[in-house]
Amino acid sequence: MTNKRAFVTAQKAQYAVSTLCKTLKISRGWFYGFRASQLARDQRNADRDDRDLELLPKIRTFFKASRKCYGSKRIHQDLRADGEVVSERRVARIMKENKVSPRLNKKRKPVTTDSNHKMSPSPNLLEQEFHCLTPNTVWLADITYIDTDEGWLYLAGVKDMASREIVGWAMEDHMRAELCCDALTMALGRRGPVPGLVHHSDRGSQYAGIEYRKLIKNAGLTQSMSRKGECLDNAPMESFFASLKKELVHRQRFKTRAQAKAAIFEYIEVFYNRQRRHSGINYKTPKQAFENMTWKMAA
Repeated sequence: MTNKRAFVTAQKAQYAVSTLCKTLKISRGWFYGFRASQLARDQRNADRDDRDLELLPKIRTFFKASRKCYGSKRIHQDLRADGEVVSERRVARIMKENKVSPRLNKKRKPVTTDSNHKMSPSPNLLEQEFHCLTPNTVWLADITYIDTDEGWLYLAGVKDMASREIVGWAMEDHMRAELCCDALTMALGRRGPVPGLVHHSDRGSQYAGIEYRKLIKNAGLTQSMSRKGECLDNAPMESFFASLKKELVHRQRFKTRAQAKAAIFEYIEVFYNRQRRHSGINYKTPKQAFENMTWKMAA
């Protein structure tokens, strides 16, 4: 039947459609119905292409504004916030067809957790139950690494699980206990000591040591630690580091530690905490989430 449709379409300029249909033993209604549906389909495709061309510049603008980090889910949220009515599936298709996607350059990995020590670990109080709606209820802490031409740069971070904000951080060319102490001191300075707050980390020597535990005790915090070798016990902190690597570290080469420090400072304080939409808090930024939560607490 498809060949008959094509034949009539090709010959109708020279012969009457009724003659062609009679010769091929098909009805004119069937042929015109096919033509009408084909024209409607062609129009829908044209409309879709026009809409895609209308959305593409906005998608590229939001992608550039995200430092070429966002995938379709976050670009979709940006478009919705800008008043566009469009599906995430369509955004994903347009991005794929136009090669608008993050690019990664993975690098080597050192070991940052040394749990082979004689210090007693604290109990795991979270058991992978990270959800909370009140700031300063649960903080997560961990260490990661950044490769530079000068050698490794180590980053210690403290994350508030309610707002997803990085409330404390520190960077040095070593990962001794004072690195983690500096990050926690920043967090305490920003948010103030909160008695009863659960501080969760891995059971590395930095967090199990006397110096760090003294900080926790003086601030009235309650210490919690992951099980040995169980990275999922601190998954949200691992997720932050993965985003940092994917969206910044693996995209460029740092010649010096100072260069890396400046870029990471800007990523955390300007982009991640204040601009980047986070899926775990309904695609708000950590700053927006914290302000909303504190406003509700005060109301």
